Amino acid sequence: MKHTLSVLVEDEAGVLTRIAGLFARRGFNIESLAVGPAEQVGISRITMVVPGDDRAIEQLTKQLYKLINVLKVQDVTEVPCVERELMLLKVNANSVTRSEVVGLAQIFRARVVDVSEESLTLEVVGDPGKLVAIVQVLTRFGIREIARTGKIALTRESGVNTEYLKSLESKLGTA
Repeated sequence: MKHTLSVLVEDEAGVLTRIAGLFARRGFNIESLAVGPAEQVGISRITMVVPGDDRAIEQLTKQLYKLINVLKVQDVTEVPCVERELMLLKVNANSVTRSEVVGLAQIFRARVVDVSEESLTLEVVGDPGKLVAIVQVLTRFGIREIARTGKIALTRESGVNTEYLKSLESKLGTA
């Protein structure tokens, strides 16, 4: 199972290196990584997606707390969250296919950020599933390049689990 960890750290040189070293020593692969300033000056939030069972993630969390500069570790996998990623996607689009590519991009609320004779570059923001879906839809035109950020996530203060609501709607047929 993939776990999403949100880690608050003091914003100092070497913190990310120590965390990555811990993961490497334990044989864990970090599938997604995003780092940026948090709500307080001098604090950064690291959001990681890591494969592993609950027990392994619990051990990893304990090890993270032992590192200098780690302030808080939270496994937000089962917590209601808002999750987003950003992707830049360069897709083949000539004069014949351009309008179809733009139409499909609009369905996904993607923005065209660059145009050339033979391609379009799209900016797509959304949950990871949305990014996978647009790539699948546009693959038939030919994907030239992809650049993706890591997943970022914040817990929902409302406590509403929209993923649960979506699955409930689909089961009831009201989607």
